[in-house]
Amino acid sequence: MRSRSKASRPPDFILFLTVLLLLSIGVVMVFSASEYYALVRYNDAFYFFKRQFLYAALGLGGMFFFLNYDYRNFKHLATPLLCLALSFLVLVLLPGVGHTSHGAQRWINLGPVTFQPSEVVKFGVVVFTASWLSQRQGAVRRLREIIPLLGITCLAAVLILLQPHLGTAVALTGTVFIMLFCAGMPLTTLSFLGVGGLAAVGAAVCLEPYRLKRFLAFLNPWKDPQVSGFHIIQSLYAIGSGGLFGMGLGQGKQKFLYLPEQHTDFIFAVIAEELGFIGATLVIILFLILIWRGLRIALYAPDTFASLLAAGIITGIALQALINIGGVTGSLPVTGIPLPFISSGGTALVFTLAAVGVLLNISRFTTR
Repeated sequence: MRSRSKASRPPDFILFLTVLLLLSIGVVMVFSASEYYALVRYNDAFYFFKRQFLYAALGLGGMFFFLNYDYRNFKHLATPLLCLALSFLVLVLLPGVGHTSHGAQRWINLGPVTFQPSEVVKFGVVVFTASWLSQRQGAVRRLREIIPLLGITCLAAVLILLQPHLGTAVALTGTVFIMLFCAGMPLTTLSFLGVGGLAAVGAAVCLEPYRLKRFLAFLNPWKDPQVSGFHIIQSLYAIGSGGLFGMGLGQGKQKFLYLPEQHTDFIFAVIAEELGFIGATLVIILFLILIWRGLRIALYAPDTFASLLAAGIITGIALQALINIGGVTGSLPVTGIPLPFISSGGTALVFTLAAVGVLLNISRFTTR
């Protein structure tokens, strides 16, 4: 693939439009899912809607900035960005610095808002991996030569696990795994790493009682319907109630404090309940279109760094969507990972949209 000094085409319009549609659905559904909960807790039915609208605006600003920021600059910023991201991960674990919510210490308080360092790390690791592999294009064929990269990935994953947040750690390592595949790592080596990764996930599940309960609840939620199986049962009730066309926007019942985390981790269940099978399928189709355009950009990127960076960005988004929707529908264990562009959130939404801006910037340099 040859490099070009200047962008030769407009950004990928289909990708841009798809992201706007997902973001619009997210803003509307956050309001619908959170209206009653916000009224009960904050005496303001628009509390989460206003926050989501603000973060969406900030994220769009970041997306437009990085759309016009030459992606090649990230190649030289990869190491400083990674070091900064890992520093944030260490800081969030310090008493008095990290903010704890629902038993997890994943945020740093910044006055009226909170900041989630793991979102910076996901982007930082992707940029560093793309830069590292593009400068050592033959290294992936020899396992010993990529040990430094694997060590950095494991360090980031362990720091995220200490928060704790298994879902994000799995998504991060899975993204690096796919990037190694895209860089040409032999299937035998990939299989070896894959088995090791699955063993690590299994150990992480078994060593924490609450994770083990979640996994057992995934296998049979009705064994403990009031505790470990409560989330998935209420989610399945919501999905089943939606039928083909749904109960109507704003007419769902599970959001009235039956379904936990209805505007964050389980918002897809509210979509299925209110917009039905058709609405839920539309969301999945939009994600598939997003993945298609992202992979196309990676395939026709002008250089190896751009190709791996695009592959890493779209893989990270795809894995998050897969893990979230899989957990909500009972197809995968619940991990507490948000649905990109749609779940209520601050740091995750802003950084995901900013990453899409980088992807759109690369699309301006593609060879076809």
